[in-house]
Amino acid sequence: MQFTLHLTPKDLHLNRATVHHIQDKAAKLAAVYPRLLKCRVVLEGPVHHHRKGGPYTARIDLIVPGAELVVNHHETADLRQAIREAFEAARRRLEDHIQHRRGEVKRHQPPYHRPEETVSPEF
Repeated sequence: MQFTLHLTPKDLHLNRATVHHIQDKAAKLAAVYPRLLKCRVVLEGPVHHHRKGGPYTARIDLIVPGAELVVNHHETADLRQAIREAFEAARRRLEDHIQHRRGEVKRHQPPYHRPEETVSPEF
């Protein structure tokens, strides 16, 4: 199944190599879960008052049948590191979703409640 990739850069310019890198990472997510419908990637650069490389943030929204998985990655100083860490978190979240769908998640037994003892009126 083919998925749709939406890439939105905010306050930064992406070169071809970075766009190609994001497309490869998204294709790997689709290989993990072929039923992936949509992948939205939002990259935010530093605001205008920063002189040096600033905090970059990456957000990935994955749309799969019956769910939307969201990864908000915290700030990092390197854009490629932000992309890499966000896609790693998205892959883990997608694998967790797959395990839940398959029922492979361990369920805990309810806590044991011992029956209340009856007190005899003789005491």
